[in-house]
Amino acid sequence: MNGRVVVVCVGNEYRRDDGAGPRVAAMIDHRVPEGTKVALSDGDPIRMLALWEPEDVVVVVEAAHVHPSHPGRLHRLDADRAALTTRAASSSHGLGPGEAVQLADVLGRLPRRLVVHAVEGTDFGWGTEPSAPVAAALPALAGRVLDEVAAAWRGVRARDADPVAESAS
Repeated sequence: MNGRVVVVCVGNEYRRDDGAGPRVAAMIDHRVPEGTKVALSDGDPIRMLALWEPEDVVVVVEAAHVHPSHPGRLHRLDADRAALTTRAASSSHGLGPGEAVQLADVLGRLPRRLVVHAVEGTDFGWGTEPSAPVAAALPALAGRVLDEVAAAWRGVRARDADPVAESAS
């Protein structure tokens, strides 16, 4: 098989809405296809990059600060769009998806495909319970991630079945 599917769930479960990534990891961990790696990350870009290989398909899950904010709203960004984001739509970890993608590119660590799924948060203070809008959005976020993982595996299997298409990419 050429590559894996890796889900990187970013966040701190003790910072209310920032715990969206770890909560989604718990929701999907036993529901992903065999061979899918579900990993937790504190958001440190270097540690995140160590979780994947260039041939992998990576799905990042996290909470985001967006201004103006619509808590609970879900977003999907591919690597190109994530690289264009600014601090106006950033991660709750200081660096946004754009900076992480740019760092991966500079280091030659961009995966085959990278997609970010984020929920807009409103409360990143200390505590273990997410805000009501984020809590309500988590099942839909988990569903989107599972759909993304299923589509990624279909793509991986199609590439594996067609060596001509693989050599052309």
